Amino acid sequence: MRVLVVGSGAREHAIVHALRRSPEVQEVFAAPGNPGIGQAADLLPIAADDLPGLAEAAGDLRVDLTVVGPELPLALGVGDEFARRSLRLFGPLRAAAEIEASKVFAKEFCLRHGIPTAASTCVRTQDEAVRAARGLGLPVVFKADGLAAGKGVLIVRDAGELDEAIDVFFVRRRFGDAAERVLVEEYLAGDELSYMVVSDGSQVVPLATAHDYKRLLDGDRGPNTGGMGSHSPAVVLPSGIGRQILDRVVRPTIAGLAREGREYRGVLYVGLMLTGSGPKVLEYNCRFGDPETQAILLRLDDSLAAVLKSAAEGQIGSTTLRWRREAAACVVMSAAGYPGAPRRGDVIEGVDDALAIPWVTVYHAGTRMVDGRLVTDGGRVLSVCGRGATLTEALATAYRGVDRIRFEGAQVRRDIGADSVVRLGGAGAAG
Repeated sequence: MRVLVVGSGAREHAIVHALRRSPEVQEVFAAPGNPGIGQAADLLPIAADDLPGLAEAAGDLRVDLTVVGPELPLALGVGDEFARRSLRLFGPLRAAAEIEASKVFAKEFCLRHGIPTAASTCVRTQDEAVRAARGLGLPVVFKADGLAAGKGVLIVRDAGELDEAIDVFFVRRRFGDAAERVLVEEYLAGDELSYMVVSDGSQVVPLATAHDYKRLLDGDRGPNTGGMGSHSPAVVLPSGIGRQILDRVVRPTIAGLAREGREYRGVLYVGLMLTGSGPKVLEYNCRFGDPETQAILLRLDDSLAAVLKSAAEGQIGSTTLRWRREAAACVVMSAAGYPGAPRRGDVIEGVDDALAIPWVTVYHAGTRMVDGRLVTDGGRVLSVCGRGATLTEALATAYRGVDRIRFEGAQVRRDIGADSVVRLGGAGAAG
């Protein structure tokens, strides 16, 4: 197989890494990729949102399967562009991708199909937002309707934070057109879980579970980010909850989309809160999660290419995936200024030193080469991952890798997985 991966982040680097382990894959291309991806794939100078350019390249290069990493090209309709040209692509069509592209659509979809989620109100003005927040009672959650790179969410706990949220969403308009509509949502308490499945439009294959950490600072403090780390497996999953998630959330979602003429072929990511009354949907993503994918795919002991191709063809059938009986952890190193305006151009050193540590893998995200030197070029710069027989070992390995890497202003959370290790009694179980 010849495979094209669309995107330029650490998630796409992890996908390329897993595809390279698939025995069916002979050649991998990436558009546009990054310096790390370029060590494992042939890079194409095509932007991820250049839909005709991507389709033309896939046709010219006789690509057997295109895998889309980020949400933007899916929301723009890259799946439709490929379908018009009879090119095989793993990822939903534009109509199905609306499950992520519009938080309001996703909320209304859940209500139409009886899928458990938080109560909410859709607002357009600051006065409506204040009334909605007071009606629900603090704390509440403000969510931008459109795509905001995983950062369009604010938790509002008190009157001061309500004033700040009003300023961010409606006065300064930090999220621009993505916040033309805003969901003011009931705050759900419980354990958060990332749950992903591969779907062929009717059948699903669950991926390994993962837990991610969205706040910038230790102790889940600071601003929301696209994700500062993750580990797999998630340890918050009580016995039997996985079946509940499939039966009450995932399968009704896939079936509901099909009934609405939005057949879903691709990865469906469901962000869930495990509440006292059962799992409830926080959000949907129409693609692999980032940074969860970096940890999950390190544990995959099967052919990623085979299952993605089967899903793209609508033929998953009774496919199952094998997973290594171990844990994997991912620690994100982000640039100074992230998640606001990240500083670019700082020299990165020590990546090779980190890779010399057994069981360490480093995935590039916001990097580029300048005059032969690797420099920062985005908010999340690197995903440093470790594997181990237990979660404790995997985390320790990842942090040993982090400690070998240096760039000015690097931001790193030092408590990724710490809560899970405590929950497991200090050692951490294997996957």
